[in-house]
Amino acid sequence: MNTGRALRTFGLILAAGAMPILLSVTGCATDNRYQSKSTDDRIEDHGTSARVMMALAEDTQYKYVAVNVETHKGTVQLSGFVNSRDQKDRAGELSEKVTGVKDVVNNITVKESVN
Repeated sequence: MNTGRALRTFGLILAAGAMPILLSVTGCATDNRYQSKSTDDRIEDHGTSARVMMALAEDTQYKYVAVNVETHKGTVQLSGFVNSRDQKDRAGELSEKVTGVKDVVNNITVKESVN
């Protein structure tokens, strides 16, 4: 009976000792997207994206409901769908004028018209 109790105690001690090692190893995994960005960079990029979305929303010529905006270190990436080449170009032009935008990558796709 003492042997069983000793084995349970040993098991608990072993498990408790292994826990910090296990947690430290699994805690090392990170998302590489944010590894090179500081908190300030993420805040600034979020603000830049918001300003670009606002500029697109305020445009009186076109609506950009299917356009997505992402920013990484001042480079704005536009994606999604629009109805014409002029609308795609206008989205890029509006984005370039926004404060904080260093570059624009315009990956917007023009929908094919069905005639």
